[in-house]
Amino acid sequence: MAVTKEQIFSAADELAAGGQKPTLEAIRQRTGGSYTTISPALNEWKARQATAAAPLREPAPQAVADRLAELGADVWAVALDLANARLAVEREALEKARAELEADRNEATELADKLASDVEALQSRLASIEAAEAAARGEADELRASLTAAQEQAHTAEARAQEIERRAGELRTELDRAHQDADQARGALAEQQKASQAAAAQLDQVRGELVKAQAKAEADQEAHQEQRKTAAAEAHRMAERLTAAQGERDQARQDASAAREEAARLAGQLTAHQEQNAALLARIQPAADQDKPAKGRK
Repeated sequence: MAVTKEQIFSAADELAAGGQKPTLEAIRQRTGGSYTTISPALNEWKARQATAAAPLREPAPQAVADRLAELGADVWAVALDLANARLAVEREALEKARAELEADRNEATELADKLASDVEALQSRLASIEAAEAAARGEADELRASLTAAQEQAHTAEARAQEIERRAGELRTELDRAHQDADQARGALAEQQKASQAAAAQLDQVRGELVKAQAKAEADQEAHQEQRKTAAAEAHRMAERLTAAQGERDQARQDASAAREEAARLAGQLTAHQEQNAALLARIQPAADQDKPAKGRK
C-alpha cells in the first residue's frame, strides 16, 4: 500500500511535537515507503512550516507610531518598503538556496533509494548464499554417509570374499575326495569286469565239457545203459554246475552294472563339483578385483 502525503505530514507533526527532527529515516520508520516518495512531501511540510513562521506585514507598534507621528506615514511606508525589499532579496536567496538544497536532497534521496535497493539485493544474495551453504552442508553429510556405507560394503565384501575362498577350499577338498572315490570305483569296476570275464570263461568251459559229455553219452547209449546213466548223472551235475556258473555270471553282471552305475553317479558328482567349483572361482575373481580398490582406500 502506497504512503499518502497526509500520513507523511502527520508523522512529521508527531515527530516535531515530540521534540524530534523530522528526517527521512524517522518518517520512513513510522510510515514505510521509499525515500523518493517521502522526500517531496517532507519538503512541502517544511516549506509550510517556514511560511507560517515568517512575518509578512504588521502594523507599527503604538509606541513607534506615537514617536514617528511627527515624521508621518510616509517615513514608515519608506521603512516598510525597504524592509520588504530586503525581505524579498533574502527570500529570493533563500528560494535559490532551497532549490539547490532540494536538488541535493533529491540526489541524496535517489542515492538512498539505490542504497536501500542494493541492501535488499545484498540481503537476498546473502540469503541465497546461506541457503547454498546449507545445501552444501547437507550434500557433504550425504557424501559422508555414502562414504561410510561404501566402507561398510567394502568390509562386508572382503569378509564375503574370505568366506568364498574358505568355501572354495572346502569344495576343492571335496573335489579331491570325489576324484579318489571315482578312482576307487573305476578300480572296483575293473575288478568286477575281470571277475565277469573269468565267470564267462568258466561258463564256456563248462558248456564245452557238457557238450562233450552229452556227445559221449549219446555215443555210448546203446553200448552201455549204465554208462549212460552215469553220463546222465554227470550231465546233470554239469547242468547244475552250468546253472551255478550262470548264476555267478548273472551276479557278476549285476555287480558290474551296479559298479557302472556307481561310477556314473560318482562321475556326475565329479562333474557337478567341477561346475560348482568353476562357478565359485568365477564369482571369487570379480569380487577379488572389486575389493582391491576398496582395500587400497582403507
